[in-house]
Amino acid sequence: MNLYPLKFTAIPKEKIWGGNRLNTILNKGFDPNAKTGESWEISGLADDISVVKNGFLEGNDLEELIEVYMGDLVGDKVYEQFGIEFPLLIKFIDANENLSIQVHPDNEFALEKHKAYGKTEMWYIIDAEKDSELIIGFNPTVDKNIFLNAIQEGNIPEIVNREKTEADNCYLIPAGRIHATGKGVLFAEIQQTSDITYRIHDWNRKDDEGNERELHLGLAKEVLDYTYEKKHKTDYESKINESSEIIRCPFFTTNILEFNKDIEKDYFKLDSFVIYICLEGNCDIKFEDEKPVSLTKGETVLIPASLKNLTLSPKQKTKLLEVFIQPEQ
Repeated sequence: MNLYPLKFTAIPKEKIWGGNRLNTILNKGFDPNAKTGESWEISGLADDISVVKNGFLEGNDLEELIEVYMGDLVGDKVYEQFGIEFPLLIKFIDANENLSIQVHPDNEFALEKHKAYGKTEMWYIIDAEKDSELIIGFNPTVDKNIFLNAIQEGNIPEIVNREKTEADNCYLIPAGRIHATGKGVLFAEIQQTSDITYRIHDWNRKDDEGNERELHLGLAKEVLDYTYEKKHKTDYESKINESSEIIRCPFFTTNILEFNKDIEKDYFKLDSFVIYICLEGNCDIKFEDEKPVSLTKGETVLIPASLKNLTLSPKQKTKLLEVFIQPEQ
């Protein structure tokens, strides 16, 4: 039987800083009494491999599918590079409180230290409370010595760059850049398949047993990039009824697609899987002569590389993120 758009069972992650907006805004149906900070939508990480929940492949996990379908599922070049490991991790994140100030290593450092990939990521802000802030990068005067002094004096929050954020803002967070999400922010995160985080500052908070979370200052010092960037928010223009690029980096490309009429998608030249993340509305994904697959707000779907022609048919105005890996990458 032929491949089709694949939906996966979301994996909830309870966090000390989590809330309930994954339920109230994105309709995830998680335990309302839990502090659910993350919903892992598509994951190839060893202990959290996503499992299909629709169609004849229901119950199979993503790694098993790549073993069987190889390039038909992920694209020939993607399979050549990554084998059975899916190269992206897709999440929704609800920061009900401040996340830790942290940094991620690049591929070279992560492979040497952890035998894993590094982590470049992007954030698309879905919802933000008034005056919500992000921490991205350092203040312009910071260098390694100033950072080390800040560790000793306990004033890391005073040397970072802060900026207000709101819904529909987008940010690329390359490996090596210090960052954190402030409280009140709900966002989609697209990242390399990696769960390596070096925690630098955690606001001195404690868990239910009175313990502070571990910091990773020694490793963080080795990977931090002190380069000052004047601007972190990505400018983009969303054009109705066509895909508009918002982020392109060596690890993924992300478009935004807002549409209120049928959209024909032709992926003939794209040697990659495609991921749709539904931010608003709902639509049917029509393909070949098969029964359409529905997609609604808060859902994510994986389009196999072998599906070259699709029709996206909205039931109301719909907004998607469209994610893939560029052929030249």
